[in-house]
Amino acid sequence: MKEALFYEKLANNQVQCRLCHQLCRIDPGKRGICGVRENQNGRLVSLVYGKVITAQVDPIEKKPLYHFLPGTKTFSLATVGCNLKCAHCQNADISQVSKKSDYYKHHQIPGQEIEPHEIIDQAKKFNCPSISYTYTEPTIFFEYAYDCMKLADQAGLKNIWVSNGYTSQKALIMAKPYLHAANIDLKFWRNETYLEICGAAIQPILDNLVWYKENGIWLEVTTLIIPTLNDSKEDLTGIANFIRHQLSADTPWHVSAFHPMYKMLDIASTPKETVRLAQKIGFDAGLKNVYVGNI
Repeated sequence: MKEALFYEKLANNQVQCRLCHQLCRIDPGKRGICGVRENQNGRLVSLVYGKVITAQVDPIEKKPLYHFLPGTKTFSLATVGCNLKCAHCQNADISQVSKKSDYYKHHQIPGQEIEPHEIIDQAKKFNCPSISYTYTEPTIFFEYAYDCMKLADQAGLKNIWVSNGYTSQKALIMAKPYLHAANIDLKFWRNETYLEICGAAIQPILDNLVWYKENGIWLEVTTLIIPTLNDSKEDLTGIANFIRHQLSADTPWHVSAFHPMYKMLDIASTPKETVRLAQKIGFDAGLKNVYVGNI
């Protein structure tokens, strides 16, 4: 465990976490929405520092990043936990496990203890020019990711976040000197859908996407197209126009097919025709790089 960054001490040993836009107020002995940041007698601690739940070498295109170090491998890692609750999460077995009552009760956080310098050693061993903080949400293991990122930068490696975009701006500013690229999910276009399916509001994500672009961090955007939830022409056009006018025509947009996962087993897979339509909508909006996935 390590004392968390970005929190405020309140009366009665409460704390308010300011790492992401959930802004959790946490009572003593309780955890935030992510399930991995705990109030211990008025001190907020990260329960996942150095506790890697998965690590492997991926092609960078899997992130997906198509315009950043193309054709290379990236060393990917994650801890458990997430600050959202997406009903369609493809990695729910690790992103949501820390929120289960049995883990909560016994303070069990699964993962292998790996020091930041060992992550750098592994990346170099497998000839990876970059490290990706991915699979769950890098925001929630910020302290660990940050220490890895500083060492990676010193070693000449690039750092990549694959994120839901709900990070606080203070945390992004701190990460900026060591963060080189990101793929951010823009999951839905309607705020009410974001709130219902993910437990997050859309505006902070839109603001953060603009922040990434303005601060020179290479950005690619992904939208998983889910039938009945975000596959309408209106929704897809809204996302495409936002990318074109608020980010840039050069910003890659990845449109991917949904397959039944987690709590969304009752929705059918996205027809490939719908994904192709989304690609056309992107091109019609003036985007230069629109890629289809999962078909």
